[in-house]
Amino acid sequence: MTPEFSRFIDARHIDERPHAIAADEAERAALARRFGIVAIARLKAELRFERQGDAIVAAGRLEAGLVQSCAVSGEPLTTRIDEPLALRFVHARESSEEEIELVADDCDEIEYDGHSFDLGEAVAQSLALAIDPYAEGPEAEATRAKAGLLSEDAAGPFAALAALRKPN
Repeated sequence: MTPEFSRFIDARHIDERPHAIAADEAERAALARRFGIVAIARLKAELRFERQGDAIVAAGRLEAGLVQSCAVSGEPLTTRIDEPLALRFVHARESSEEEIELVADDCDEIEYDGHSFDLGEAVAQSLALAIDPYAEGPEAEATRAKAGLLSEDAAGPFAALAALRKPN
């Protein structure tokens, strides 16, 4: 699979200056299809790189403007993502027959081969994780009422307990 939003960075030429990337219209449309949302109006990230031993750490911000479907009504819903971004790029481990024991920090590492890593794909994956799959718009309650569905408060685990309480 060819990533929709590729921005390769040569690890040999890392410096501490801010590095900004942004997706163009075609890249945003392709990412929206991949993530199953209506549209991505804006996607950008600004990061600073720092070497930590053999690893390269990128820290900064991810900003995006999305249009996704309300989880209840299906109506288009505009959402905004603005959150810190922390990525750690490490050289791919040599393949061998021996088992490798992973520690918690290994799970957040992005492996790369050769001299460059794909910052764009790492940002795209971070965006996918930041999208709320259960986002609700202003019509969610009206849609629930029309369908005869209870609200979260009325259907939650504490609603039954509250109903058992005797009035004073």
